[in-house]
Amino acid sequence: MTEPLTRTVARLLASMAVIGVAPGCSSTPPVPQGKVEPRALGPASHLAAVDQYALVDRITWGATSSSLQEIRSEGTQRWVEEQLHPPPDPPLPPAVAQQIAALSIETTLMPQRVINVAQRNHDIDKIVDEEQRKSARKDLGEEQNGIGREVATRMLLRALYSPNQLQEQMTWFWFNHFNVFQYKNDERLMLADYEQTLRVHALGRFRDLLGAVVRHPAMLVYLDNAQNAKDHINENYARELMELHTLGVDAGYTQRDVQELARVLTGFGVDRRDPATVPPPKFRPELAAQYTRQGLYEFNPNRHDYGDKQLLGVTIRGSGPAELNQVIDLLSRHPATARFISRKLAIFFVSDDPPQPLVDRMATRFARTDGDIAAVLRTMFESPEFVGSLHARYKDPVHYVVSAVRAAYDDKPILNARPMINWLNRMGEAPYNRQTPDGYPLNEASWAGPGQLTTRFEIAKAIGSGSAGLFKSEEPTPTERPAFPQLSNPLYFEAIRPKLADATRHALDQANSPQEWNMLLLSAPEFMVR
Repeated sequence: MTEPLTRTVARLLASMAVIGVAPGCSSTPPVPQGKVEPRALGPASHLAAVDQYALVDRITWGATSSSLQEIRSEGTQRWVEEQLHPPPDPPLPPAVAQQIAALSIETTLMPQRVINVAQRNHDIDKIVDEEQRKSARKDLGEEQNGIGREVATRMLLRALYSPNQLQEQMTWFWFNHFNVFQYKNDERLMLADYEQTLRVHALGRFRDLLGAVVRHPAMLVYLDNAQNAKDHINENYARELMELHTLGVDAGYTQRDVQELARVLTGFGVDRRDPATVPPPKFRPELAAQYTRQGLYEFNPNRHDYGDKQLLGVTIRGSGPAELNQVIDLLSRHPATARFISRKLAIFFVSDDPPQPLVDRMATRFARTDGDIAAVLRTMFESPEFVGSLHARYKDPVHYVVSAVRAAYDDKPILNARPMINWLNRMGEAPYNRQTPDGYPLNEASWAGPGQLTTRFEIAKAIGSGSAGLFKSEEPTPTERPAFPQLSNPLYFEAIRPKLADATRHALDQANSPQEWNMLLLSAPEFMVR
């Protein structure tokens, strides 16, 4: 008979205190055994000296026996290069590919979905009976909620099983950086396309990524630029574009710069009308050629301010769409952007307060490569600061949940991602649910409180016992394929156990059942870091 969960939690909390990881404390645990000490190394010898398990655990969504075998087979340097430059369409396990292909977000193009829902909303407004109108609107809202769950399901399945693990991590990083909130207007209908846009550019040039985001309907709607017109200036997107997406809050720009950028952004918006049935607006002859409609994205010359602007000391001539290209060039190649993006990447991968020399080297690489994201990441991966941080970066909820499922089941496909979505909701980091444009915090203190840890113990218990519901589908006639987690595997004995503190080993040795052993490993202090 296993001991009550509360007693087990107390035992693990005590072990955290023994090895120096206090709940709610932002300090990191001591250097694990076998960790490479920082020292000056050239790229090849440096990568060769890295603990492969720790490296895989950081660059992927969580180490597995398969991923450790892969890096050992290919060699560290080749494996890292393949992660930095992945193939565009990696093969997923057939069962996972089938699950994704069956999602409605994969079968209906985003513009058509948005246009259809806009028309349905229009039709609902015409319903005279109030109860029928409320019922129709509720049904439509539930349908959109289902679409949001589909996007989250696809994200989690790709995080669990895609061989392009770094690309999937960077897709999550960029979504958080260019955050949108799923419950604003019809954002849920745009999420799948927006996330895929970020995935395509996740390891490319920052300028291309920024250009794609600036014109995506999800961003234009979320930060109100769809409402930004020459006679009704809306500064929301202009402010966040500089403060959160490029330059950073301390870059020295002024309120006048925000206003001037907002003028540049006038006329860039969204049109939810069906172009097959609604003709384009009418324009003066000299402006007609500038009208652009691509999917939902629209540049409407009638809404654009064609006056000259002064942004960051640079004159932007009033020329229409070309103004935005000039601004994207200016912002993406600004030294402040290189520093800001490099620091945020270092926070995500290295520490809450990354060493300034590392950030400086990354920013220099950013500038010299015209914002090549993969090149900047390589500079970071090859640094002694990065190596010195391995197995010491606290996992936020998404990293914890995904890494726990990967560790428990490796490449065995789950049938239901809903439990994972529910866990992330409980811990406050549900996909696409951050209401403010700053995205979820990346620092340890935001995720290491006692309440968070207690929830992680409960999740560990659900996964460790095999009763989490991950292998029971939600179809009308559910498919169920019970699967007991296989945590006592080569990964554990070859890579994890040698790094466990004595207190953690003792707790595991005292486990009363395989289920409790699994739970204790998944809730161990060492499993809370990557």
